[in-house]
Amino acid sequence: MVLQHKDWHAFALVQSRLDEEGRRIFFAIGAGLFVPALPTEENWLSAATVPHKKISKTRWRPLPPGSLQTAETFATGSWDNEENYVSMWSIGDFGNLDSDGGFEGDHQLLCSIKHHGDVMDLQFLDQERIVAASSTGCVTIFLHHPNNQTLSASQQWTAAHYHTGPGSPSCSNAPCTGVVCNNPEIVTVGEDGRINLFRADHKEAVRTIDNADSSTLHAVTFLRTPEILTVNSIGQLKIWDFRQQRNEPTQILSLTGDRVPLHCVDRHPNQQHVVATGGQDGMLSIWDVRQGTMPVSLLKAHEAEMWEVHFHPSNPDHLFTCSEDGSLWHWDASTDGPEKSSLFHQGGRNSTFLSHTISNQANVHQSLISSWLSTDPAKDRIEITSLLPNRTLSVNSLDVLGPCLVCGTDAEAIYVTRQLFS
Repeated sequence: MVLQHKDWHAFALVQSRLDEEGRRIFFAIGAGLFVPALPTEENWLSAATVPHKKISKTRWRPLPPGSLQTAETFATGSWDNEENYVSMWSIGDFGNLDSDGGFEGDHQLLCSIKHHGDVMDLQFLDQERIVAASSTGCVTIFLHHPNNQTLSASQQWTAAHYHTGPGSPSCSNAPCTGVVCNNPEIVTVGEDGRINLFRADHKEAVRTIDNADSSTLHAVTFLRTPEILTVNSIGQLKIWDFRQQRNEPTQILSLTGDRVPLHCVDRHPNQQHVVATGGQDGMLSIWDVRQGTMPVSLLKAHEAEMWEVHFHPSNPDHLFTCSEDGSLWHWDASTDGPEKSSLFHQGGRNSTFLSHTISNQANVHQSLISSWLSTDPAKDRIEITSLLPNRTLSVNSLDVLGPCLVCGTDAEAIYVTRQLFS
């Protein structure tokens, strides 16, 4: 595998080997060469200061199916503040292009609503509704009213997660750590090791697995419609099938050795057996859930906890990670042929971006197979770009949609780029 540094236009060799457990580990020869490329001025992220609010989560509002629009509205959640909020933002006037091809106008706060406790996770259920997970164990659906730009709580499960048993106060709150949505279904996980399946039109949980895990569940994603995948604080991935009545996982995968806690997980949008995770050691792990119980590869990444990992939803040979160390990285494992340059030649304009995506769909799929799951390091290159020019406080969350990326930090700031692939 080869890492390409954009600024140097040079390649540096990264060797790989199989460890005793059969995992592929990548490591650099002359590791000092592999500082990720810094962003250029023309694609640098614009920033908005959010006074006295550390941002824990950022999420783009989904676009209507088949839409050629560019993402323009996103939601944020805050944490570790005296008062926390869920907020909606706009990234400016999309009617006017500036001389550099970007859009004029800064991101603007549309509306906010107080949130009880830290916002631990945030996911859109549809274009109007967003689900927030709280450190109090509560799960709330907020409804956005675009006509008068307000948010209201439309539904709430106040004790979705709680501690029980010896040493725990009666029904003491446990943080809800993760949410995933597939309208109308909402799945939540928590510090209590519990999994809940809610429906937006039901007052009570449709299904609860009370003792799903003896350790903290940190994140959850849908693997397929009836199946979910959770990651926990002892380095395990567990697959659960809601079609089965037994409250046991159908498959367990794990990191061996020190049992490093896993904090985040994302599933490849087209190849459902491909999963990426990040953990306390900052390592990026790629898994093929069809094969074995250990990751296919481990990639040395951040210097501290990796808080989120996301495949690009329409171009999944691009992956994005953020970390406690203040870094935000773009991993590019796409093919190096002519289709790569044409695919993102005008990525800042969504109509061009989408048309190229459709025409090169087969190439994108082949790129994934030959890159993320490759066992031949001589044939593949991963290009890593740092999207923040200077280290900041922890980058807690990111989201990508089309050519747009948004991230939130402990530095009371939100960063947005509309030209990821320019």
